[in-house]
Amino acid sequence: MSDTGKFLEYEQGGAVFEPYFVHPGDGDRPLVLVCHAWGGQHDFERSVAADLAAKGYAAFAVDLYGKGKRGNSPDENTALMTPLVSDRARLQSRLAKSLELASSQPGVLPSKTAALGFCFGGLCVLDIARMGADVTAVVSFHGLLSAADNLPSPSVTAKVLALHGWDDPLATPENVIDFGKEMDGAGADWQLYAYGGTVHAFTNPEANDKASGNAYSPTVTRRAWAACDDFLAESFMD
Repeated sequence: MSDTGKFLEYEQGGAVFEPYFVHPGDGDRPLVLVCHAWGGQHDFERSVAADLAAKGYAAFAVDLYGKGKRGNSPDENTALMTPLVSDRARLQSRLAKSLELASSQPGVLPSKTAALGFCFGGLCVLDIARMGADVTAVVSFHGLLSAADNLPSPSVTAKVLALHGWDDPLATPENVIDFGKEMDGAGADWQLYAYGGTVHAFTNPEANDKASGNAYSPTVTRRAWAACDDFLAESFMD
């Protein structure tokens, strides 16, 4: 089964955005949004979309920064991410538009939609759930777990899976406890896998500085993807 990917374009708020859509090539398929890390939509997210298509899903790699706006250093990444993390309503508006466009693509089943994301993208998919968007499930890989200040009492209908490095300095054990309390309060069907001896960015092969809290782990990546695959299969089966 071969997949073909293509860039799309749309406008929102006077800016142009360029997501990437991949379909297995035949039939109507469940849809999975791929939310990018703090640097924007790069080859990594597009390769994840291609892998998802190979598994039989239609995949939509979002672009939340705008066409051509990509970071290639920590400073550039921070400059791109901070305005959206600081304005969650603005972030959620962009996520809603991405979801609307993805759901309208030919060959997708809008009734079976999930979202997964990495780092900043993990926060994004959790906000999709917090928004009460009509999605089946969300999966956060080493995501930021902080609650959305504009949604103090969310009601979460999507199933939630958080895949978390226990030693992640960006999501401390205290943050994890707060996240669990939030999900319980939101009435969510949620679960969290915490991987010991694991820091932030464990799925990123370019992360290689464990002392600073960012390091790739092929073993944890394999375990996390196995958990994600099982979770998506179970969620779409219901």
